[in-house]
Amino acid sequence: MTEQSHTILIVDDEPVVLGALKETLERERYHVVACSSPVKALAILAERQFAVIISDQRMPEMLGLDFLVESRKTHPHASRILVTAVLALPTIVEAINRGEIFRFIAKPWLREELLATVRNAIQRHDLIVRNEALQARSQELNAQLTLANAALEQKLKDLETERTKLDAANHELSARYDSSLELCRRILTAYDPVLGGQAKTLVEFATKMGENEHFSAEERQALVSAAWMCDLGLIGISRELLRTFRQSPGSLTERERGTLQNHPVYSQTLAALVDPAPAIGAIIRGHHERFDGTGYPDGLVGKNIPWAARCLAVAVGYVESGLPKQAAIDQLLAKSGTHYDPEAVRLFLKVSNLVNLPRSVREILLDELEPGMVLATGIYSPHGLLLIGEGQLLGPATINKIRDHNQIAPISQRLLVYS
Repeated sequence: MTEQSHTILIVDDEPVVLGALKETLERERYHVVACSSPVKALAILAERQFAVIISDQRMPEMLGLDFLVESRKTHPHASRILVTAVLALPTIVEAINRGEIFRFIAKPWLREELLATVRNAIQRHDLIVRNEALQARSQELNAQLTLANAALEQKLKDLETERTKLDAANHELSARYDSSLELCRRILTAYDPVLGGQAKTLVEFATKMGENEHFSAEERQALVSAAWMCDLGLIGISRELLRTFRQSPGSLTERERGTLQNHPVYSQTLAALVDPAPAIGAIIRGHHERFDGTGYPDGLVGKNIPWAARCLAVAVGYVESGLPKQAAIDQLLAKSGTHYDPEAVRLFLKVSNLVNLPRSVREILLDELEPGMVLATGIYSPHGLLLIGEGQLLGPATINKIRDHNQIAPISQRLLVYS
């Protein structure tokens, strides 16, 4: 606030003194209202605001101190100054202590003393006004903060309630989903006990394979779900045809073989009724595709077949072979690179616990080769050419050589290194 914006009220019954005070203060560019009657001054105070009120003590209508005390009712923030020639010091000190007046000035007053007192009075008025505005603003903000905190707390409660409901819904949905998958197995078992048993074994292998770092959480779930439902399409095929396929596949007619080779498509359609996720459908549809492109139903080749479908194909091949464990493993290895992705075969053998390796030897994937490993068996090309001999310490250049060769001609054998 500038000095020009402050208005000062002067009350004195002596016109000469009143005029002198008014002139002195107006020279300092203050707005001044002069009044010779305290009664009239009280009426003026009821109509407008003043920063400073200056009053003479001895006036016929009312003592200055009484006037200033009365003015406090309408102007609690104004600075009140008493001008007196007779110093009743105890009375004045008591008035100052009670906050009824800000300062007193003795007559005859000195100009510099008067102006300094007025400046201090205006500063006090401004400070009180600002403090009150700040307090009001602070109270307003505190009230808003209280409301905001209450709203936030309620929102948090609502969110917690929604989270609890969502968790319960997810739990129920998960339970229903698991029940749906179990129902699929029971349907397969009811139709053909062999299919039900194979589905359960496939899920066990798929779960172990999915726990490998080569799968994301979504891919892992899709692989396991596909293992549950990949043979649903077989329930639309006659039991006689299934029996013939298992006992004498070479005796099937072209039409019968075509019916069997379409079962991944039927399975994909039925599985969509349980879980419409495209990833699950793609795995189911591709679990009988072959790495060399001679599979069905779409004749996909190599990495055009989804990775999870390539992995499931290995597990299906093992489970459906009907061979003893070692013979089934030998068959997988023999078909690695043709029927099956060699890396998927290695992953299956690594996680399935079907092969007992010496404690000093472990099986790894091609992507897991690291400098410093020592080969426990030699690595050969598909044509029998020795690429890396047993006991070879692998370095970066050797690993790059192995991987480059695999891009040209997939390495189908198992990769064993010393622990």
